[in-house]
Amino acid sequence: MKTTPRFALAATTLDAPDAHELARFYRELLGWSARKEEPGWVEIAPPDGGTGLSFQTEPLFACPKWPATGAEQQMMMHLYIEVDELPSAVDHALALGATLADFQPQDDVRVLLDPVGHPFCLFVHAGPGA
Repeated sequence: MKTTPRFALAATTLDAPDAHELARFYRELLGWSARKEEPGWVEIAPPDGGTGLSFQTEPLFACPKWPATGAEQQMMMHLYIEVDELPSAVDHALALGATLADFQPQDDVRVLLDPVGHPFCLFVHAGPGA
C-alpha cells in the first residue's frame, strides 16, 4: 500500500518590488526576525519557529486592487493577523507605513494595505461564546 507523503506549510511568499523593504515592514509589524536573507529573497519567522513569511523581489510586480475590479490586478490572497487590541494595532501598522483601506467590509476587522499594496486584515479573536 502506498503511503501519502507528508506535507507541511513552511511559508507564504509575497512578491514585492523590493523583497528586503517589504520584509522589513512585516518584521517590525509582527516582531519577527529574519531566518534567511539573500539578494531578492527574505524569509522571516516567529520566535517559536512556526510557519513564516517569505518575500521575493518581482521586477514586474503589479499592486493588487482592494476591493477587486475587473480592470486591475486582483488580490490573490491576503494575510489575516490576530491582534490583542484593534485600535492600537491599526495605529502601529500605520506608523510603520501601512495605509487604511477605503473599503472596510466588517466593523470588527480592519483592512489595511502594506507599503506595496498587499491587503491584510487585523482582528481581535472574540473567543468561544462571543
